[in-house]
Amino acid sequence: MSHAPPLGALLRQYAAGSALTCDPVEQGLLNRGYRLRTTRGRYFLKHHFDPETADPAAIARQHRATQRLADLGVPVAPPLTGTDGRTVAVIGGHAYALHPWIDGRHRHGGQLTTRQCARLGALLGVVHASLERVMPTQGRTSARPTDATGATEGSARAEGSARAGAGGSAAAEGVDPARGADPADTFALIDRLLARVRRHRPHDAFDELARHRLLERRALLERHADRRPPQGGSVGWVHGDFHPFNLLYRDGEPAAIVDWDRLGVHPRAEEAVRAAVIFFVRPVGALDLAKVRAYARAYRRTAGAGPAELAAAVHRVWWERLNDFWMLRWHYERGDTRADPQFPAASALAVWWTREYDTVCEAFAG
Repeated sequence: MSHAPPLGALLRQYAAGSALTCDPVEQGLLNRGYRLRTTRGRYFLKHHFDPETADPAAIARQHRATQRLADLGVPVAPPLTGTDGRTVAVIGGHAYALHPWIDGRHRHGGQLTTRQCARLGALLGVVHASLERVMPTQGRTSARPTDATGATEGSARAEGSARAGAGGSAAAEGVDPARGADPADTFALIDRLLARVRRHRPHDAFDELARHRLLERRALLERHADRRPPQGGSVGWVHGDFHPFNLLYRDGEPAAIVDWDRLGVHPRAEEAVRAAVIFFVRPVGALDLAKVRAYARAYRRTAGAGPAELAAAVHRVWWERLNDFWMLRWHYERGDTRADPQFPAASALAVWWTREYDTVCEAFAG
């Protein structure tokens, strides 16, 4: 197994017995996970590999948050505490955490009934309301801009299965945290990507679709450039990466929200909109608006968010998606094709959403 974790030292630090099996979990791009069975039970071992989120102090803060949420009855899987009283094990310069293994399965929106969609919206609302209770109030006056490179771990892995693009990505460089992507930057990015598409050999079907979507998006942005959104709405602590691969279901009910690496202060309603877009996008790039409506009503009720706040969040996330090219940047700038299967639905969604803008707003805020 490549990148095998130091099981002996880790299990001694957690007094978790001796390893019997350790298998990599084949989901996740930025961090590494393992299904671990020892003489004392079953665990999920997480290697915090992403340099952006691997700071032990930040990981410990996430762990404290999940423990407090668990105490409030939120379905989470807090880590185990080691023999040194810590939940983060740093061995060989790498940070690890050991969690109980949670039996369950991931479900995208197409596998959820309308009632389960409402339950999902209510759950995210409870998460946001509960984080307000358990996290410090400092730092909640403004939101940090979304990563201009594009994807979170979840964004890259969730969008293809029913989803499209992710836990949040902004596309153009120079994202203004107060206003979102500047169309001038996006036009420059489109030109650079088109040049890469033209040079790519051998020219294939992906290149053809990329060229079509880039030209199409440039025309849409030229038509809607004056709709760049104002400053975001109410901010607070959010999960940061809420999507199907970070939620486990058991017997039709949510069993655990996992992967809190992106815990931070952001506009809360925008997380609710992004999550819905991930869960409820269809392969053709349209949203299941009946499910969105049930989800959004339940979220507003449990989070205490008003229709105007959701409508403003819809506009900001729509603008974000309209300027979003992280998948093409991975493909053409990094040579990383892991997100390619997600591109057809994600790129179609921006077009459909623009055409159905008023209907989508009504589904979230009506």
